[in-house]
This record gives sequence, structure tokens and C-alpha cells, in this order.
Amino acid sequence: MELSELQHPPRVSQADSEVLSEAKLEEMALRTRPPPASFHSRLPHIRCSCASAKALLYRVLPVLRWLPRYPVRDWLPGDVISGLSVGIMHLPQGLAYALLAGVPPINGLYSAFYPLLLYFLFGTSRHISVGPFAVISVMIGSLTGSLVPNSNFMDPVNGTNETVLNVARRDSARVELVATLTSLVGIFQIALGLLQFGFVVTYLSQPLVRGYTTAAAIQVLVSQLKYVFGVEVPEQSGPLSMFIAFAKICSKLPQTNVGTLVTSLIAMAAMLAVKMLNDRFSSKLPMPIPTELITIIISTGISYGASLKTTFGIDVVGDIPSGMRSPVVPNFSYAGQVVGNAFAIAVVGCALCISLGKIFALKHSYKVDNSQELIALGICNFVGGFFQCYSVACSMSRSLVQETTGGNSQVAGAIASLVILVIILKIGQLFQDLPKAILAAIIIVNLKSMFRQFADLRVLWRSSIIDLLIWLVTFVATLLLNLDMGLGVSVAFALLTVIVRTQLPRYSVLGQVSNTNIYRDVVDYKKAEEIPGVMIFRSSAPIYFANAELYVGALKDKSGINVDYLIGKKKKALKKQEKQQEKEKKKEAKKEKMSSKLPEASVPSSNDLGFIDTDMETETQEPRSDFSESGPEEVASNATMAELEPEVSDAPKAFKEPTLESLGLKKPDLHSLILDFSSVNFVDTVCINILKNIFRDFREIEVDVFFAGCHASVVDQLEKGNFFSQTITKHHLFASVHDAVTYVTRRQGQSMPQAVTLYSSTKL
Repeated sequence: MELSELQHPPRVSQADSEVLSEAKLEEMALRTRPPPASFHSRLPHIRCSCASAKALLYRVLPVLRWLPRYPVRDWLPGDVISGLSVGIMHLPQGLAYALLAGVPPINGLYSAFYPLLLYFLFGTSRHISVGPFAVISVMIGSLTGSLVPNSNFMDPVNGTNETVLNVARRDSARVELVATLTSLVGIFQIALGLLQFGFVVTYLSQPLVRGYTTAAAIQVLVSQLKYVFGVEVPEQSGPLSMFIAFAKICSKLPQTNVGTLVTSLIAMAAMLAVKMLNDRFSSKLPMPIPTELITIIISTGISYGASLKTTFGIDVVGDIPSGMRSPVVPNFSYAGQVVGNAFAIAVVGCALCISLGKIFALKHSYKVDNSQELIALGICNFVGGFFQCYSVACSMSRSLVQETTGGNSQVAGAIASLVILVIILKIGQLFQDLPKAILAAIIIVNLKSMFRQFADLRVLWRSSIIDLLIWLVTFVATLLLNLDMGLGVSVAFALLTVIVRTQLPRYSVLGQVSNTNIYRDVVDYKKAEEIPGVMIFRSSAPIYFANAELYVGALKDKSGINVDYLIGKKKKALKKQEKQQEKEKKKEAKKEKMSSKLPEASVPSSNDLGFIDTDMETETQEPRSDFSESGPEEVASNATMAELEPEVSDAPKAFKEPTLESLGLKKPDLHSLILDFSSVNFVDTVCINILKNIFRDFREIEVDVFFAGCHASVVDQLEKGNFFSQTITKHHLFASVHDAVTYVTRRQGQSMPQAVTLYSSTKL
């Protein structure tokens, strides 16, 4: 076919084009319906073979699939540099986020080591960095502060009424609690992955996640202020805990440790300056300057050399044991207390990892298996619980460093885990004099990217008010109700907005755009003109039990006809007509009865007079004439006697349904109603009953109803719901709005605007 023929296909005249109803379309296109799936066919086919075992092993351990084909020469140099950079970042962040979670710093290093190694084996994303994350850490910290508060571990001082905190006993109890929580989080994530429930995280929309993380960043900031000012504040939990903690910090500002405050401010200023240099010269630097590492090394040296703890009372990290610990089975007696928090942490962690993994996968053109990501993250947490780790997720900052420094695979993560292993075995104990104020400064500086999310408000204000409300409600609920309850309220509100959107759709009356077979809203398009006597109605949302009544109300309102009032008037007119007919029947029966009771003597005999009294014959035939005139079907003036005979027979007569005009009512200008179902993707039983009522009501006022653009799945649901009958058939369904309009106008004998070029009148 030549290019000119493709650009200018032959015109199909309006008169020659075939109008396809759903019944004709199924016959012409030979639609087939697959047999219903049996229970056996729904079960996964499991075969005991080497190929099946190999495929299962590759699916469970993705590293076996990609590692043998690893391009060493091309990828290894970048992975080595990336792994070293990320490993260096894990040291300060592991120590800092452990402080945020309320556990000893060494547990933060454990949480950086084991998950990285496990994700290398089970993960499918090549660029995300798994480990401690601020939002997850603060969720854990709120739980440890409420279930294992400092007040439970105050030991009395001999000979005095004073008490002192037993730090070792408190830390041991918190580690035991956190290990149980971490294993439960892993169990939830593995279960979601095995059940292919990766779609659950889709209910956490982007505005919800960003509003949630922004509120979590503020909670993190407030929780670190006590370390910045060097004051002691008891842990708070429950609703409004952040505001209570902030108020108590403000009340203790006169007790601020000046040395701690100065140390924090200097560290934050230095790190912000270096990060600005990193951002400005990122293209010229082979790798970002390790700001946090340099800060903790310098501050540890100064703290050790100047004895900041004894001289200025600056609180330091304290003992960091070297070496690895043997695995310990978590104490699952805590499970009942933390199961709700575990599920919330599992969902948030999955949402962060899957969303971040998709970003990098789309950028570098590879696929991420959501279900396997859930399983991989669940294994990291479940196994980590046995090694006294706390729950982990992926970090945006570390993942960006892993990608921008040349990381191509999770070999970079394995190298980073080796760096952390060396730190745990040999270097960790050197940071015992590190001030906690430095760790708080590191945490606050790393919140900068989350605080930038306040810019979303301006974007959402311009683009979507609903998304803006989701962001604000999530933000406020998380601040007021804490992280776990705030997440539940946020998800509930997000789902509520979906319901509200379906209950407040846009209802449109469509018109034909001049010289085309395209139909658009007459309000939005000036050239879209309604077809005389035809109304094309469309809803922008599916029709189901929650909005079916609203759909009917909008339809009747847009039609401009008081349907219920007109049906009521028709019923009254019919009742009046029935009463009139009954009255005439009684009158006729009375006349027949009177004629049958006449005395026989008054009837002249032919033997006496030789003829019959014609007056009496006429009188006895009058009731028949009256009955035929009172019927709803008129008799033509030239009707023969044979045509009149059925009127006097005893057989029941078939009356035509009286019209509005015959009842003295005004007929609507509308004769056809076309419902555009192109936006409807499912119907329920309530919708089917509503549609039946629409057919019934509009037929009562002599308006024909048709469907257009029904999806095949919707047609199947209509069939299963017994929608079709002798009066409603598939001939009332058309493949497109234009087919329905063409059929209606041809049937009414109207002239229809011709399209300039009509390629096809159907949408298959």
C-alpha cells in the first residue's frame, strides 16, 4: 500500500456504513468465550524435574543468575569505588541511627552488615543500598521508648534517696525487644512476597509517602534536640508525644550544656558546607567527599584529646565492643505487644524499597521483581533479628551514592559489607569517645532532603487538590498520632478519597463535533452539537453500589425531563381511563341485562305479523356498537363486516399500550437516550438493577435507551447478572457512540451531519 493511501484512506459514506450492535459484532467477529477455569487449573503446576528445581533456585537466589555473567572488566572498578564509598557512609549512619532507634551503637553496625550481605544474595535491584534508615529508626525508637522506658531501670544509690539509670540492663532489654520486632517485620514481608502481595504497597501513593516521611523527619529532628542541647528528657509515646517532648525540651533550655550545643552547631555547619561543595562539584569529583566520616574522625580525636566528657560534661557514645556475636533466638513473648508496629514498619519499608528500586530500574533499563524484593527484604530482617539487628530499609542518600560513584550491581553492596565487617572487628572500638551531639548533627543534616519535600505543597496546589489533601492529612496525622497510627489514618484517608472521587464524578452530555464522528462534552467544546431528539450521557467514573443512585439522579437531571412526575401523570391518566372503561362496561352490561328481561309477548312473532320489528333489532345491537367504539383500537371507516366480528366475540382482545398523546400528555422532545459506557470497567448487582430501572422508566415516557462502548468484560457481567431479557437485548448495545447515533437517526428518519472522513464506524 502506498503512503498516500495510508494518509488518505477511501471514504466510507454514512449511508453505506454498517451499524454494529453488540449482537451483530459478536456474530461478525466470532467472539469466543474461554471455558471457566477449574480449581485444578488454578493451582500452580509443580513438576519434580531438574529444570523446575533450577528455575526455582534461580528465582529464590537471583545472584546465581547474574553473577556467572558478571562483566568483571567493565563493572568491577566502578563497584569497588562505589562499595568503599557506601561502606564509609554506613559507619556514621549506623552509629547515628542506632541512637535514633534507642539501641547501642554496635547494633547499628550489625544492622548495616548482615542485611547488605543477604540482599546481595536475594535482591533484584542493582543500585539500592539496604541498611539503617531514619524513618524506620524513629519508628523503632518510639516503640522502645514506650515499652522499655528508662524509668524501669533506675537503680537506687546506696545510702541516698537518689537513683541512677542502669544503662547496661536497659540496653539489653531494648535489644531483646528490637530483635523480636525485626524478626516479625521479616515474617510479614516474606509472607507478603510469597502471597504475591506486592500490590499492597501501591496503596501508599507518592503524596502519602512523601507527606509521611516529611512528618517523620520532623519527629526525628525533635527527638535529636535533647542531644544537641545536652539536656535529659524522658521518652514520650502515644498521640501528641512529639509536642510533649518538644515542650519539655523548651522548658529545660536554661540547663543547656554550652559545650554540647557548640559542638553540634560547628559540626552541622561544617557538614552542610561540605555537602554544598559536593553538590556543586559533583561532576568533577571522582567520588563525594565523605563528610560524615571526616566529621566523626576529627570529633573523636578532639573529644579524646581534650577529654570533653570530663571537662565539659559532653555525653559520648561509650563502650563499643569489637567482634561478632553469636545468633540468639528472639524472645517472641513480645510478639503480641509489637505485632501492629511490625506490620506498619514492614509496609513502610517495602514501599520505600520498591519505589526506589523502580526509579533506578527505569533509569538503567532493567526489571525489578516486586515479590522477590519483599522476600529479600524480609529475609534481611528475619535473619537480622537473630543477630541483634534492627529493622532496615533502603536509604535514598546511600543509594544515590552507590549509583553516582559507578555502582553497577550488588557487588558494590558486598564490598560495602566487607568494609563494615573490618570496622566491627577492628575499628569500631576506636569511636568510644565520639560525642553523641555529633551523631545528632549527622542525623539532622541528612534530613535536608526530606525537608525539601515541603516544596511538594506548591506543586500539588497547582496540579491536584486531592493529592494535596492526602499530603497534608498524612503530615498532620503523623505528627499528632505518632508514626504507626498516623500511617493507618493516612491509608484510610487515601482510600476514602478514591471512594469520594467515584461518588463525585463528572457527568457530561455529549455532542457531535462538526464534520467528524467524534463526540465530546458540549460544555467544553463549542463545536460539539447535540443531535436533535438524542441525548448522549457519560460518567467519568465506574457505576457501582456507592454511586449508582447519583448516576440516575444526574441522568434524569441532565435529560431536562421530570421523569418521575411524567410517569406519575401517566399512571393517573391510565387509572382514569380504566375507570371510564369499567363504567362503560357496566353500562353495557346493564343494557344487555335489560334487553334479556323483556317479556316474550312484546316481541311480535312472524306468524302474527309476518315481519320483525326493526326498532327492537337496532336496540339490541347498540351495546355492541358502543363496545367497539370504547376500545383503545380504532376501526377504519371502510372496515368490512368480517373485521368487526372479533369485536363481539367472547375471545380476549389485545389492546395496544396507550401513548402519552392518547392520554392527553405532552410527549418529551427526547426520543432516544444513549449511555456511553466507555469509562465503565465493571458493574455490580446494584448497577444492573439500576440500569433495568432506567430502561423501564424511560420506556414509560416513550424514550428508547441504548448503550455504547461497553467493554467485553462488562457485557459478560451483564449476562451473568441476568440483565438481558426479551425487552432488553444485545441489539440495544453498540460498539461505539457513533454507531448508536447512526442507528437512532436512521430509525427516526433524521438527517445526520456527515463526517469529513469516516474510516470506520466502530471501535473493536
